[in-house]
Amino acid sequence: MDKLTAAQRSRLMSSVRSANTAPEMAVRSLVHRMGYRYRLYVKELPGKPDLVFPRRRKIILVNGCFWHGHSCRSGRNRPSSNNPYWALKLERNKKRDRAAKRKLRRLGWNVLVLWECELNDEAALQERIGNFLVAAHHGQAGDAQQRQTNHHERRMPAASR
Repeated sequence: MDKLTAAQRSRLMSSVRSANTAPEMAVRSLVHRMGYRYRLYVKELPGKPDLVFPRRRKIILVNGCFWHGHSCRSGRNRPSSNNPYWALKLERNKKRDRAAKRKLRRLGWNVLVLWECELNDEAALQERIGNFLVAAHHGQAGDAQQRQTNHHERRMPAASR
């Protein structure tokens, strides 16, 4: 049984953001401090990805564990009321995520999914993001092309970070 009235639940759920969430902002801040620049929510790409690195053909998706059905404790947690609605809603989210990721990969994009529960260890997160953004993209012509980035995506020297 829900402890909130229908009006309270509606008000609470309407306050949940789909963009500029706290996990997204944490990742964006870290990526920016690492010296990378990116575009946000590119409408022309499937699923309007969170962070897009056009020259690198890379995308970072920041997923909330509950909303995107992660296998962690938060992702497995389900509301106690209106179970059929929530089961269907969260399954649709997962299906939509898989379809968008598949379309992005078919278009030649390399995708990294970061889960909300992974954001606590900033050092590990920074290493994972750095490895992802530096790694050569399979399918591009040569390593020289991969190393050529515009000045907005070039990493800052470690001394100036």
